Amino acid sequence: MSTQILADQILTETSAPVSAQPSTQPPMLEFADVRTAYGDIEVIHGVSLSIKRGSVFALLGPNGAGKSTLLKVCAGLLPPTGGEVRIGGITVHKPGQVAIADELARRGLCLIPEGKGIFPNLTVRDNLWMMTNTGKSLSQIEEVAYSQFPRLGERRRQMAGTLSGGEQQMLAMSRALSTDPALLLLDELSMGLAPIIVQDLYEIVGRVSELGVSILVVEQFARTVLGVADEAAIMVSGLVSRVGDPAELEEELEAVYLGGEH
Repeated sequence: MSTQILADQILTETSAPVSAQPSTQPPMLEFADVRTAYGDIEVIHGVSLSIKRGSVFALLGPNGAGKSTLLKVCAGLLPPTGGEVRIGGITVHKPGQVAIADELARRGLCLIPEGKGIFPNLTVRDNLWMMTNTGKSLSQIEEVAYSQFPRLGERRRQMAGTLSGGEQQMLAMSRALSTDPALLLLDELSMGLAPIIVQDLYEIVGRVSELGVSILVVEQFARTVLGVADEAAIMVSGLVSRVGDPAELEEELEAVYLGGEH
């Protein structure tokens, strides 16, 4: 199956509003016994997870647990050595068959990596202009970005690298949302940010999920994301140790893995 045909199938499966999709629809994202390695060292040891359509799923655990590595596998940046990744019920990654990352991105999958993923030497406006290759005009992209994040509108001519950490994360999210993603992957959204900024960002994450976007969030510190998550999982040493209700997992996370949130 060609990458283009595969991407077209994914677009067809994921473009309908969540409210119009029958309960028989497959999950938006599935990891089925996924394994992967750096060289000869296996770092993901058979992870199975299912993310429902239009939901926020929090993948939590300490540094080195393999959370970000799993996102890279999902986005096609790292091939699995075992198992499968499915989007909308369609296998996109398995050993010997990995969809091209930029093709998946154009068809609904969007990753905001740790470190924000912006162009620091371009202005805010030019960063947004770079997203016009998705088919939208700059004015359309700016309208959405500045309505969601008015602060960016005030700084549209400012170099992105001179923005505060929170503003840079807002810009990264604006760029991601301009692609109308069906599946949004967020890696350590709260890293280095003040709690009040993190709270604002996660309020927007909650609003985005209400529009039908499925969201997988990777975080080390739990409390900031648990308020908007529909389901959560704990990952330690390349394995998922527990999946459940976010409120039920909070105490276990702090006591066993994170040692309390700062």
